Amino acid sequence: MTLAFSSVPGGDEAVTEGAPYARALNRLAKASTLSFYVPGHGATSDGAGSSLAEYFGDRAVELDVPPMIDGIDLGENSPRTQAMELAAEAWGARRTWFLTNGSTQGNRTAALAIRSLGPDIVMQRSAHSSFVDGVILAGLNPTYVQPTIDTELGIAHGVTAESVAAAMDAHPGNPTAVYVVSPSYFGAVADIPAISEVVHARGAALIVDCAWGAHFGFHPELAESPLRQGADLSIMSTHKLTNSLTQSAMLHLGHGEFADRLEPIVARAHAMTASTSESSLLLASLDLARRDLVNGGDHYEESIANAARARELLRADGRYPVVSDSFDRYDDIVGQDPLRIPIDVRATGLDGHAVRNQLANKYGIYVEMATASTIVLVIGFGKSPSIEPVIKALDEMTVPDGERFAVSLPQLPPTGPIHSLPREAYFAEAEIVPAHEAIGRVSAASLAAYPPGIPNVLPGEEITAEVVDFLQASAAVRGGYVRGAADSAVQTMMVVRD
Repeated sequence: MTLAFSSVPGGDEAVTEGAPYARALNRLAKASTLSFYVPGHGATSDGAGSSLAEYFGDRAVELDVPPMIDGIDLGENSPRTQAMELAAEAWGARRTWFLTNGSTQGNRTAALAIRSLGPDIVMQRSAHSSFVDGVILAGLNPTYVQPTIDTELGIAHGVTAESVAAAMDAHPGNPTAVYVVSPSYFGAVADIPAISEVVHARGAALIVDCAWGAHFGFHPELAESPLRQGADLSIMSTHKLTNSLTQSAMLHLGHGEFADRLEPIVARAHAMTASTSESSLLLASLDLARRDLVNGGDHYEESIANAARARELLRADGRYPVVSDSFDRYDDIVGQDPLRIPIDVRATGLDGHAVRNQLANKYGIYVEMATASTIVLVIGFGKSPSIEPVIKALDEMTVPDGERFAVSLPQLPPTGPIHSLPREAYFAEAEIVPAHEAIGRVSAASLAAYPPGIPNVLPGEEITAEVVDFLQASAAVRGGYVRGAADSAVQTMMVVRD
């Protein structure tokens, strides 16, 4: 299903109603101009732009203009400024920054900004790798809070207020910020108000990686925006479940006690991480996505109802359990995203990665992600795809009993002692050694076995025998792999040179 206000021809002013940046960009594209500036195609479909126009269409080329244009993004009250102010209002933020390098940019910006509060932080161990990058860049001193884990399916969920409080109290320093993830890859929603309360009671700022929840807060059946639940910073990938273009995202600043101090620092960190040639197409898509989210109530209704029908069909079938139906077993989960449907596919006798590949290559069905035992379907805002072809395909690919894959996940080992800041280990002189020789040495790399995708060793941590055994066992499981490994079987590891 397409949005009604997106069906208007691109050159018509109506398509940009309520989206100031997109409207200003559209007017520039329609104007008769003579270009002597970058990009080289000159925003026209002739000359160097002809192949682009043939491939993408004239409109994409006409709208692809550089930054720093009066009437577009220059000035105190430019259309871009207006668009970001409208976004801040929509998500309940004090200020919003548009991102054209994805939530990766938002995570790194947040890490750089919170360093101004102090070096000591508490972070969810299953944080995205881009925030680990930010920790290294900013020279932060982290203590980790472990998420709860579904050991049967190998899924990492979230953290509780109690586990966050315990990690803050155990930090040898004075934590000035806490970083948590909500929702998870599987749609599990954490108790952000409770976490916010314990974090702020200890004088720290709360960062919420809400990359998968940019649609939160726009419908009663969706979780609330974390900005309205006490978050001081929140990162959102608007391209994931809403309708902005891939690689576009937003970073929001909350209204709490840290806002005055953080605002200029975040602005500076944003300037450091942003491209100086931000894509006007991505920026316009963010403006339009915000407009559509605010005005798209009927589209939420249809998408949520369609997701509910899909769950009911899976439950009625009985062979492919809906993973989120068991979320009530976990104290850290207080809700779920109805637009994400995680499915246990063990009944096919195949691992989830094989199922995902067959769905794509044989049936033309693309799903968001897979683990050894699950696949995850995403229903985007305003979309109503049918689940029946997925169930039919799962039936057809089911293998005989004698060929079945049994998911056997090794037990998650404890992490090794911390010997240095991640930044120090990352920039130290390093060498690659056989894995058995790495035991007792300090890691120079970040390694995470999938499933469940929690970093097992980070720069600055000691590599233990248990961790080596776990990583090698995980790499040997069909469908398993270790992100960041020097080789696919984890026979070697990168360590700080003695």
